Amino acid sequence: MSELVNRRYPESELTGRIIGCCMEVHRFLGNGFQEKIYQKALAMEMHLQKITFSREHEMEIFYKGTHIGNRRVDFFVEGKIMLELKAVKCLEDMHLAQAINYLEAYNMHIGLLVNFGAKSLEFKRVMK
Repeated sequence: MSELVNRRYPESELTGRIIGCCMEVHRFLGNGFQEKIYQKALAMEMHLQKITFSREHEMEIFYKGTHIGNRRVDFFVEGKIMLELKAVKCLEDMHLAQAINYLEAYNMHIGLLVNFGAKSLEFKRVMK
């Protein structure tokens, strides 16, 4: 797990634990399932690892201080980290842009974008 912890990143220990859970799910299931399957498996794995989270956490989106809508983030982990899952062939710039936009809209500082759809697990730490 130590290779997943990088002190340059805020909350590196927690994001490393989350990535470790994602790796375990991907190792066990492989790629090729729908995103919802990975969400359920990851919820089980994070529960086993005693990581607190809310799933499909609804968050408000504001524009210049005015509420303009809601969006559900796949996981909101320990009140600090937005976790967005994908099950696509490969992560693209639009997925990263979406994750960055969510951080801005939710006024959060740290996120993880994880793709279970590739042959090898893909993940990106996203910071505002």
